[in-house]
Amino acid sequence: MRVHVADHPLITHKLSVLRDARTPSPVFRQLTEELVTLLAYEATRNVKVSPIEITTPVTTTMGVKISEPRPIVVPILRAGLGMLEGLVKLLPTAEVGFLGMVRDETTFEPTTYAERLPDDLSDRQCFAIDPMLATGGSLAAAIQFLFDRGAKDVTAICLLGTPEGVAAIEAMAGDRDVTLVLGALDERLDEKGYIVPGLGDAGDRLYGTV
Repeated sequence: MRVHVADHPLITHKLSVLRDARTPSPVFRQLTEELVTLLAYEATRNVKVSPIEITTPVTTTMGVKISEPRPIVVPILRAGLGMLEGLVKLLPTAEVGFLGMVRDETTFEPTTYAERLPDDLSDRQCFAIDPMLATGGSLAAAIQFLFDRGAKDVTAICLLGTPEGVAAIEAMAGDRDVTLVLGALDERLDEKGYIVPGLGDAGDRLYGTV
């Protein structure tokens, strides 16, 4: 498994604003979209492309296009929806699927309650997006779900992660092709399974408490 933790002053600045408890939901949503677009540059570094001949105003030359089958972006509901626009802006030809995962707040075990994905993901590059990599249970289950459908490789993009979460994804990944892209790697989890220092509940801060 490959892990990339962003080291860029713009990303750190935007994350600092996200962490601030005073940041209102509209600003939080906008910054989340901007952060995902920045992280997506690294996450899509190995996206599959095919050669194509193009004609410029001067001559013909070779370029590339996104290969078929197209990559698929999979937000983990509900908080992952707040990251979707930032990624599809950079990768507009990608298809979009959805996975609904919920974590038991006592056991921290994830459960899949909804999915909208092709039955066969053979040879597909998948991009799973979820703001917070805390215990790693939900994201690990989502990645396993994609591989069970035949995905070729999975790249996960998270705003924040923890050492515990990274270790959980690494243990699940084994020798499969998994890349983890993080905006920051935080200190630890607390006894309630929240990231420290973190930014609180990303879903609530994006959409309000339900």
